Amino acid sequence: MTKHSKNHTEKLSIFALGGVGEIGKNMYVVQYGSDIVVIDSGLKFPEEDMLGIDIVIPDVSYLVENKEKVRGIVLTHGHEDHIGGLPYVLKHLNVPVYGTKLTLGLVEAKLKEAGMMGETKRVLIHPDSELKFGTMKVSFFKTNHSIPDSVGICIDTPEGVVVHTGDFKFDQTPVNNDFADLHRMSEIGKRGVLALLSDSTNAERPGFTGSERSVGASLREVFRTAEQRVVVATFASNVHRLQQVIDAAAFTNRKLAVVGRSMVNVISIASELGYLHIPEGMLIEPDEINKLPANRVAILSTGSQGEPMSALTRMARSSHKKVEILPGDTVIIAANPIPGNEKYVGRTIDELFRLGANVVYGPNSATGVHVSGHGSQEELKLMLNLMKPKYFIPIHGEYRMLRQHGLLAESVGIERENIFICDLGEVVEIHNGVARKAGKIPVGNVLIDGLGVGDVGNIVLRDRKLLSQDGILVVVVTLSKQDGKIVSGPDIISRGFVYVRESEGLLDEANRIVSGTLQKLTGENVNEWASLKTNVKEALGRFLYEQTRRRPMILPIIMEV
Repeated sequence: MTKHSKNHTEKLSIFALGGVGEIGKNMYVVQYGSDIVVIDSGLKFPEEDMLGIDIVIPDVSYLVENKEKVRGIVLTHGHEDHIGGLPYVLKHLNVPVYGTKLTLGLVEAKLKEAGMMGETKRVLIHPDSELKFGTMKVSFFKTNHSIPDSVGICIDTPEGVVVHTGDFKFDQTPVNNDFADLHRMSEIGKRGVLALLSDSTNAERPGFTGSERSVGASLREVFRTAEQRVVVATFASNVHRLQQVIDAAAFTNRKLAVVGRSMVNVISIASELGYLHIPEGMLIEPDEINKLPANRVAILSTGSQGEPMSALTRMARSSHKKVEILPGDTVIIAANPIPGNEKYVGRTIDELFRLGANVVYGPNSATGVHVSGHGSQEELKLMLNLMKPKYFIPIHGEYRMLRQHGLLAESVGIERENIFICDLGEVVEIHNGVARKAGKIPVGNVLIDGLGVGDVGNIVLRDRKLLSQDGILVVVVTLSKQDGKIVSGPDIISRGFVYVRESEGLLDEANRIVSGTLQKLTGENVNEWASLKTNVKEALGRFLYEQTRRRPMILPIIMEV
């Protein structure tokens, strides 16, 4: 390591606002003095207990508080878990966004949708670009991943060099012949790396990840032997995979229809920017599928994760407007279920088999129609050996993956005390070449439900959980202004608690309890509504729990006439 002679007064801080201890919503911050560089701005899908939530984005309150220091958001590649949060983040933080050609193309489509193209400054970079952000210099290196144009990021700070790998694998035969820049990585390593942040997705998987090119051969084989139509579901963003499906269709002389909004979107952006080559006249509209012989058609679709609204899931349920699956069709699911989605994917495969389709799916080796976009253990070690960092911070993975990646780093000679496994918001601070954990910045999740951003928090979710489990009772009572006596009611409305017709006795008794409680209180001259309500809630809650062992939400409504 080259030590800088003068002692720095400023410190270097590195922390994650998303992407550690979880898969998704990647966002990392490197700060030196009054300069902040942000890497990525992703989203993730909600956990099972987040009822009704559509997506989750990082909490950027720290960045908003320090917005005059934020020099820009630099993007590694165009996947949702790295760019999906941008439209929301940029609303609060209008800073320039830097990315490669395809990445920016996908970002622009997002910003157009959100009507934010005008106000966002976008800067195109390529692997040889150099950017200056105050005291920090940012440069890039080419990597391989399951989307073209992905880069790693090198940030030169007064303390030393910080490297963020982005998502990567080492594919020795990439589909677009765009090789990872091993030379540059080793040069960066030779100059000396202070801290490395590296992708931990497959840290538990031994060996090497297969080459994307091998998928092409397997696809071609399935296309060759399929007697009727072929439907391929894969991630829309995996442009190399889409190219190989196009090539397999060309090879077997089939026309190709594209269904699913995100797929149509990516194909038009990628072919416009020159990342996809589609033979003239190959693409057909979904309406034309049935006009051609079955062995002359292929369909490219979204839904490889069994998402309820995607094209494949709708086909499996026979509810797709344009495409139905017929006995003898071949369906290829060219993706692995993301952890948590296995059930959905399994269900879709079941439905497809029921319709009489041949379904090709399964772990990588079995069918060969999918390989991961992330490096396995040997590739992670290779990255560590190329960069030879003094300090190592595993990122982009759940806690067990980060731990595992830490062990891999130890196995190639990085000292245990120099490996930092962080939670969200935990700051690794480096001062005069020495790193330590230095406290935590407050960080949470921001939940997006419909059009509301961040208006649903823990309390609302807790209420939804209660409502979903025990239902609700509304008690309506009208009191007289003069003497506080009950004029009408109490009326009890039950939703999701018990079926009224069958539980008349229970509800009559509940009625009696409410009236008794109110009479008792008005007799004692208590007429504050708040205490009336609380007392009704308590008495009724106690009774219902004794009778049913359930705790519905009780909403007393009191009116005066």
